[in-house]
Amino acid sequence: MTKINSIYTDGACIGNPGPGGWGVVANYSDNSVAEWGGAAMETTNNRMEMQAAIAALEIVKASQPGQPITLCTDSEYVIKGITQWIKGWKKRNWKNSKGDPVLNQDLWQTLDGLNHSQVKWQHVRGHSGDRDNERCDTIARGFAQNTPPILRQPQNQEIAVSLNKKPTANVAGLSDSNPQKTVRYKEKQQNTLTSQLPTMTNNSLVQPTDDLQLPREVRVNQLRNLIESLRIADEIAGKGYLISSSELADLMDVNASAVTSRGDHWPWRNWVVSRVRREGNQILWQLERVD
Repeated sequence: MTKINSIYTDGACIGNPGPGGWGVVANYSDNSVAEWGGAAMETTNNRMEMQAAIAALEIVKASQPGQPITLCTDSEYVIKGITQWIKGWKKRNWKNSKGDPVLNQDLWQTLDGLNHSQVKWQHVRGHSGDRDNERCDTIARGFAQNTPPILRQPQNQEIAVSLNKKPTANVAGLSDSNPQKTVRYKEKQQNTLTSQLPTMTNNSLVQPTDDLQLPREVRVNQLRNLIESLRIADEIAGKGYLISSSELADLMDVNASAVTSRGDHWPWRNWVVSRVRREGNQILWQLERVD
C-alpha cells in the first residue's frame, strides 16, 4: 500500500494576532504529493503552527500507518511543547512552571490526543532552502493573505480515498468557543476558487468566512497575557538580559525564523531589538526600551 514517507507543516500570521494561515505537505512512497491549507481571521502564529501539526496528525491517522512517519516543522514551540513540555503540563493539570494556565491548552490537548508512537517529530530550520518547508510557508502565507495557492493532489486513487476519509481539521482562531463556519472551495478552470462544498474532497481548501466575535472574557484574558509579556520584556530590557532567538520568539509569540529573518536591529512595540552576538548555535538579542 502507498504510505506517507514524510509530512511537513508550517503556520503564518499577519500581525500576531491577526489573520493567519497554515499549510501541510505530505510525501508518499509512490513519489506523489498532497497538500492542504487553511486560515483563521484572528489568531496567532503559534496557533497556526499548532493547527498545521493537528491537520498533519489527522492525515497520518487516516492513512493508518504501519511504519514510522517523520513529521517536520520549523516551530521550536511545537517541537518542544509536544516532546518535552507537555509531560510537565499534564502532571500539573495543564499549568506551567509558574502555576499559570498553559497558553493554547485547547490545541495542545488536541495534539496530545492525536500524537502516537509512529510519529517521529523533527525540527527543520525555516527559510533554509528545504523545498517542502518553503512550500508549506507559501501555502500558509497565501491563506493568511487570503490569496491561497492551488494545492497539489495525488492522482493515486488509493490515496484519494484515504483523503476523503480524513477528519476535517478545526480552524484555530483565538477561541474555540467562537461560532465558525468552514467553507470548502473546489478548483475550477483557470485556477479560480468558486464552488462551495459542504464536505471535504481531495482537491479542497479550507477557509473560514464568518467574522469572529470573541467573548469578552476571552478578550480580557488575551489582554492579560499581552500585558504579562510586555512586563517581562520591560524587565529583560531594564536589567540588560540577553535572550536567545527561541526565547525572544516565545516572548513575541512568533516563529523563531521570524526573529532571525528581520536583521540585526529592528523595532518591536516599545523596544528596539538588537543582535548582540552568537554563542555556539544560539544568537543572543538585547532589548532597549524606547518611549
